[in-house]
Order: sequence, then structure tokens, then C-alpha cells
Amino acid sequence: MTDAIAPLQTILVDRIRAQGRITFAEYMAACLYEPGLGYYTSPGRKVGAEGDFYTSSNVSAVFGRLIAREIVRMDELLGSPSSFDLVEAGAGNGRLARDILDYLADASPELYGRLTLRLVEKEPSLGSVQEEMLGPHAVKALWHLPADLEAGKLQVTGCLYSNELIDSFPVHLVEMTPGGLREVYVTLREDEFVEEFGEPSTPELASYLERIGVNLMEGKRAEINLAAPRWLASVARALRRGFVLTIDYGYPAIDLFSPARLAGTLLCYHRHQVEESPYVRPGEQDITSHVDFTTLMKAGEETGLSTVWFGEQYRFLMGVGFMEEMARLEASNSSEDEKLKVRLLMKKLILPEGGMGDTFRMLIQARGVENPRLLCMSDWGRQG
Repeated sequence: MTDAIAPLQTILVDRIRAQGRITFAEYMAACLYEPGLGYYTSPGRKVGAEGDFYTSSNVSAVFGRLIAREIVRMDELLGSPSSFDLVEAGAGNGRLARDILDYLADASPELYGRLTLRLVEKEPSLGSVQEEMLGPHAVKALWHLPADLEAGKLQVTGCLYSNELIDSFPVHLVEMTPGGLREVYVTLREDEFVEEFGEPSTPELASYLERIGVNLMEGKRAEINLAAPRWLASVARALRRGFVLTIDYGYPAIDLFSPARLAGTLLCYHRHQVEESPYVRPGEQDITSHVDFTTLMKAGEETGLSTVWFGEQYRFLMGVGFMEEMARLEASNSSEDEKLKVRLLMKKLILPEGGMGDTFRMLIQARGVENPRLLCMSDWGRQG
């Protein structure tokens, strides 16, 4: 135990002493979101070279440009409404929103003029960071709390997107034992965090698995993200007409809960290094798990969202114009060294095995749009 982690460690130890063991979901929520001390609610850069991990938007501005191409197509399919809401949930430092708006201001000024950027952010201190990152685009931006989305205060016509948001929702840990499904609880042994099994804290855990037709084999541990379908339900209530774009790493349920992932997918990141234990450095490392896209699709369909497209990131990027962006780079006045640097970064977005091309997946859902033909649904965009 180090002095650096003592404050949150002390709070959690006192909490468990006072109320008894807590679910892993409660522990993870504190590690990530405890006011002033959680990973996402404490000062410091989390993303990029100085942080703990990279996202696609931090690899290359081309990622935002390519998403913007699809947003232009979404606007066309909606009939170019008088006002277009571009909503990002969990925008971090605002880099992706800036890259999207840079493209729209240049390539589609008419849409840019009708557009309002709405940033849904849990951490208020990020507002000034995002405003600075947006630069001249900040005049287009409005800020909202997640509670506004959950309470139905937002009414969206346009596109709501998130990039690596759902993987950061607190998850319940379960394991199939000889005695049936058990939940993992966090308790103490001499002021150190240890796990113990108990009866599931809610029948929703078993219902979740039944709903997607998953029977865990004995010894299999899994993460259950009850917050994800609830969040999507709030998104569905807010979306009057338009699209939901979810970008994250994950799998369909049949792959995510397969015996091949016996220990589940829970991982921690600290200074670009993987840490398997979530019980060290509480509040100073990211804790994450892969997204169950099957549940997102089912939850969407139950709340009026149709599944339009689902596939790997490289399929989406190729479908919306990756090669055109590559050609634009080659035709630019940049130096050969700069072109090579950008080319390598762009390839990282689509390459598998160490790149982001098949690790990340994209899900597009819609309401009020009849059989939309998106750019990603080209030959490159089709699953097969």
C-alpha cells in the first residue's frame, strides 16, 4: 500500500468495515467515480502518451474525419432537418468532437451551420478542458449531465455517439460454481481487499444471462454490465429520430461468454501497462471489461431502436472512405516524413493483431429512419 493510494483505500476499507462486503460493481464504481478520488473524477491526463491508454481518436484525426463522413450521410437520410443534434456521451478531452467538427466545417458547411454539439459529461471539471480543445467550435457546444439524459430532458434529432464509454461502466462479477451461479464480493482480510463468493445480489444477473441464451460452464467467470442496457434505454428515450453510434471493444455474447475466456475480460491499465489485479492502486488505474454487443442490440430493439449495422472497426472505416482519406494524404503538401508518420497512424486504426481494426467494433442503431443505406454498408462495410 503506498501513500498515493491511501485516501481511496482508506475510504473503501472504512466503507466495508461499516456495511460489510460490497459487490465488485460497487468497488469498481468507487475506483472509477468516487468524487475527487476516482480514476475518472480525479485530476490528471488519462488518455494519450501522458496517460494510461490510447483511444482511436487519439491515434489519428482521420478517425474523426471518417465518422464525420457517416454523419453527413445520416443527415441526408434524415432529410437535412432544420436543426441537427450531434451528441457525444463521455467525450473525455473533446478531441473526437473537435476532429468531427473540423471536417464538417470544411466539407459540409451547410450541415455545420444547422448543428448543435451536445456533450453529456459526468465529470463537470472536464467542461473547461473540452471547451479549450474545441477552440472555435465551442460556440456550437452545450453541456449536459447524464441525469439530463436519464430524466428525458434531452430530445435528440440527429446522432448520439460514444467512444469507449460503455466499457467503463461498473460491472458485476459472477462465476459458475458446482453450487450454481455465484457473485464475487469484495471484503477485507487484514485491511487488504479479497474476494468471496455469495448469492447473487440481484436476480437481474441470472436474468441477464438467460435473456441472451448463455449457460456458463463450471469455473467460468464473467462480467455482467447491468448499467449498459439501462443507459441505452435512456438514449432511446432521448432519440426522437436519428442514429446511435456505439464504438467500443467487445464481442457478440456467443464469443464474449465462451469457454475460451474462462477468466472473463476484466483488465486494468496504468501508464500503458496491463495490470490484471483491480485491487492495487485503487483510483489510479483504469478498470475495464469488454462490451456485450448482443445485449445492446436486444436492449435497443426492446426500446424502439432498430439494429442497422454491426461490425469491426476496420470494416466501418473502409466503408466510409478510409482509402479516400489515404489518397488525400498522399496528394497533400506534407513532407514525406510527415506522410509516413500519418500513414502508420492510419494503418493502426484498421490493422488487426496489435492494431485497433478488429479489436474495436461499431454498432449503429436507428429510430424513425426507413431502411437507411449508410456509407459503412458498402462492400467493405458488410459483414461476411
